[in-house]
Order: sequence, then structure tokens, then C-alpha cells
Amino acid sequence: MADITYPIIIAAAKTWFRVSDFDIRMTGTEHIPSDGGAVIACNHNSYLDFMLAGYPGERQKRYTRFMAKREVFDHAVGGPLMRSFKHISVDRSSGAAALEAAADACRRGELVGVYPEATISRSFLIKELKTGAVRIAAAAGVPLVPVVHFGAHRIQTKDHPRDLSRHKTIIIKTGEALHPTGDDPLTETAELHRRMSELLDQCIQEYPAEEKPPGAWWLPESYGGSAPTLEEAHRLDVEEKQRRAERKAARAAEKAARKG
Repeated sequence: MADITYPIIIAAAKTWFRVSDFDIRMTGTEHIPSDGGAVIACNHNSYLDFMLAGYPGERQKRYTRFMAKREVFDHAVGGPLMRSFKHISVDRSSGAAALEAAADACRRGELVGVYPEATISRSFLIKELKTGAVRIAAAAGVPLVPVVHFGAHRIQTKDHPRDLSRHKTIIIKTGEALHPTGDDPLTETAELHRRMSELLDQCIQEYPAEEKPPGAWWLPESYGGSAPTLEEAHRLDVEEKQRRAERKAARAAEKAARKG
């Protein structure tokens, strides 16, 4: 099936970036294979990550099929849109099936985008990674390419109001591919974490000084900003997960009471 909506959305995003005078600085796109399958491991620090993480592939005239939670596909509007992009639904209660679907897409020659951090990083550093990206690449026999960006979280991320003001810098770096065997997913994932952290450090170091004043909320604490540390961010994640579980339980109880 031909891609119809993907090029439209890409054109709209590029127009927005241009009108907003965003300075997008991208390096390493030559590491994205020009053909054949690959897993693209992306950092997750904003609600706009799919735009930035897919940019290096688009530069190679390719589309990235991102893995996303099933709830997005269940949405009346978002679901048809996600399916039109040929993104991959992830049922968190059946992780093995999701990994196999992603591996199949890679075998068919697709670029598959994976967020190994699973959820947005409130610290804006690279969180602990899940092993899924390594396992997919190993199962499909394809390269694993790290893509890291910094700056889009200033537009929209967790715990902060949306900021659509103009003249922001966004840096995107694509690293050299890894070639996981799957023999030791934990060690290979640790290497992926090391490389992504290194790319992120380069992004932050190269970020314009005038756009990273001391104490800025969008800067990691270890770089002089006021973002939560990894430990503080983990605590906030746990609390958020608990609140969601409580809300879900309350809705279930309310539904049961109505039936009764």
C-alpha cells in the first residue's frame, strides 16, 4: 500500500519548522541504511519525538515505522492515522507479539523506530533502557542505529506548558550502527545506552550557549539546569504510574457499581 498521509504530515512539519524559524542541526544521517531493514533506537524526551527521530530516515528518502502503545491505535482519530503511517501497535500485556511484529517489519525491509526508554525522560537524560530494541534487531538480523535529539522538549513535554514560540534550536545526531547478536541482550543494551548517552552529551555541548542559561528547566541537572535528576525523575514516574493505576481501579469499581 502506498504511503499517502506520511508525506503530507512530513511536508506540514517542515513548513511549521520553517515558519517557526527552528534551527534544526542534523548530523550522521549517512548511518541510516539507504535500503533494507533496521531498528532506529530513539531517545524520548518530548511529545514530538516521532517528528525528530524520523527526520534522519526521511533525509535518506525513507519512512520510519514507529512502535507505539495500543491505546493510541484504539483512539477514534489517532488509530486510523497511526495505521496509515504503518506504525506498529504495542500491547504491553503481550510484549513478545509486539517484538515479533517489529522484527517482521524489519525483515520486510522497513525502518522500525523504537523508544527503548519506554516513557518520556523527565530528567532529559537517557533513562534505563529496555532490551526490546536489541532483541528486535538480533531476531531480524538487521543493524541497530541510535538517533538522539535535544531541543524539541522545549516545545512540548511532560510537566510543562506547551511553548510554540519561535527561534528554537533542535539538534539531531545519528550514531554508527550496532549489530546485536542477541547472545547477551543486557550487555548489548548497556552498549546502546552508552552510545545514546554519548550522542546526547554531544547534542547538549553543541547547543547554543544563549539557549541554555543556568537553571533552565529544559537542561539536565548535571549540565547546570533545573530538570529533575534521574533518581528524582524515576520517583515521579513511579508516582504517576501509581496514580494511573488508582484511577483505572476507581473507573472499574464505578463501572461495576453501575452494573450492580
